Formats: sequence, C-alpha cells, structure tokens
Amino acid sequence: MLIQLLAIIAGFGLLIWGADRFVLGASAAARNLGVSPLLIGLTIVSFGTSAPEILVSVMASFNGNPGLAIGNALGSNITNIALVIGLTAVIVPLQVKSETIRREMPVLLMVTLLACALLLNGTLSVLDGLILLIGLFVMIGWTIYIGLSSRKEDPIADEFADEFPETMPASWSLFWLFFGIAVLVLSSRLLVWGAVGIATQLGISDLVIGLTIIALGTSLPELAASISCVIKDEHDIAIGNIIGSNMFNILAVLSMPGLIAPGAIQTEVITRDAPFMLILTLVFIFMARGLHKTGLINRIEGSILLLLYCGYQALLYFTI
Repeated sequence: MLIQLLAIIAGFGLLIWGADRFVLGASAAARNLGVSPLLIGLTIVSFGTSAPEILVSVMASFNGNPGLAIGNALGSNITNIALVIGLTAVIVPLQVKSETIRREMPVLLMVTLLACALLLNGTLSVLDGLILLIGLFVMIGWTIYIGLSSRKEDPIADEFADEFPETMPASWSLFWLFFGIAVLVLSSRLLVWGAVGIATQLGISDLVIGLTIIALGTSLPELAASISCVIKDEHDIAIGNIIGSNMFNILAVLSMPGLIAPGAIQTEVITRDAPFMLILTLVFIFMARGLHKTGLINRIEGSILLLLYCGYQALLYFTI
C-alpha cells in the first residue's frame, strides 16, 4: 500500500504542476494570437483547472473504473464550492461585482440540473455522454459569446489582463503547452493506478475514492488559485474559476465514463451525491448573486459551506 500511496502523492503533485504549465503555455499562445485576456480567462483557464479531473476521468474509464470517474466529477464540484469557496471566503469575504460572472451562474445551474436528470435512471449511457459532450461545446460557445459581449469596464476584464504575461515567445508557449499535456497524461495514469490499488486493498468502492481523495487532490489547483486571487484582490476571478471549472467537470469529466465505459451507476450517486451537489450549487449561487447588484459571500456564509463539506465527508465515512 505504501507504493500506491506514494504514487497518489506524486500523481497529485505532477497533476497540479502539469496543469499550471498547460495553462501558462495555452494562455501565452492565445495571447500571441491576439485573443483577449477575458476570453482566455473564461475558457482556457477554466479548462486548465479542470484538466486534472478530465485526464483522471479518461484514465479511470479506460481502466474499467467508471465509479472513480463519476465520483471525481461530482466530488470535485462539491469540493470546489464547499471547501474552496468556503475556505477562501473565511480568509477574505468574496465580492462579486462582474456582470459576466453573474450571467454565467444560471448556466452553471442548468448544467447541474442536466447532469442530475441524466443520472436519475440509474445509468450513464453513451447517449448521456454525447448529450454532455454536446452541452460542453454549447457552453464554450455561450462563454465566448458572453466574453465578446461583455462591457470593457467589467471588473473581471481588468483582473484577467493583470494575470497573463504580455509576451512569451511562441516556441516557449508551445513547449509549455505540449509539455503540460504530457505531464498531465502521465501523472493521471499514476494517480489512478495508486487510487485503485488502495481502494482494492481497503475494500472501498471506486466511487468513494473518487468523491474524497481524488476530488480533494484534483481540486487543489482551484484552491491555490482562489486564495492567490483574493490576496491580489481579484475576487471575480476566484468565483469565475470555480463556475467555469464546475461546468467543465460536469460536461467534460462526467461525459467520459458514459462514452468510454457506459453502464449502471451506484444508487448512492442518485440518492446522496448528485442531490448534494445540486443543493450546494443553489446555495452558492444564492450567496454569490445576493439580493442586490453586488453579491457578497461573507465569513459566516463561508463557514456554513465548510460545515457542509465536513458534514458530507462524515456522511461518506458512516455510509461506506
């Protein structure tokens, strides 16, 4: 078991570093092509922070462990909202000023409702995977439309402009882009191997491993990015990263087991995990939108989210 544990630790470390290199290379390449920082932030960065979950889902599905992939998709969304947003808001209350972000929130809710509806029949089929994959392209198109139609004075546009390097040689941007992808592929294989090995030895289902250890580990880039953003007073990016990441998790990550390893899903997904993800999403949107023009997730609300995360982990522990 020690070897598998070391594989998980190494896999997480390489996943985080590889995702960072991928985002750096892809963002610089897009900037060199004249793409606006706002569009880069709304698309490439959101995809990049979800890249660990996507690669882990693909590897787990090919290895015949779709439960791990499903748990990773749902668990990452739960972790992103309850732990990442909760902890970040406790450190610094999160203000939501961007109209762009507010327009993305209903899309996140619709995507979450779609996932719950597809899972209700107790299976994740190829058709379900195709629906989610089509939804991914629709969502990307909608996000690009939002970015193009957003006003230049939107606060998040300035925040993204400060985040990305003005120039990077094309050769270096392409190097980091493809090198990051290679690291992501290798580290995800290592992580899945270690996780499946530990689950087998402990007699724990792939689903629970995906909901807990894997979800927490693959959400570390979001946690690091959110804390870094609020320290730099970039609250809208912190919120926007989570919204984008959660949409990618559902549409890209959850579609993989349907397309690669379709079949029945565990009952707990329908009765426990998907409903909890939906409830958390509703709570998060209510907090972030607020009743006025500017939403605020304060420390009390952040603490509530953290308590919900701890309660969910306890529920998983007592229902193993």
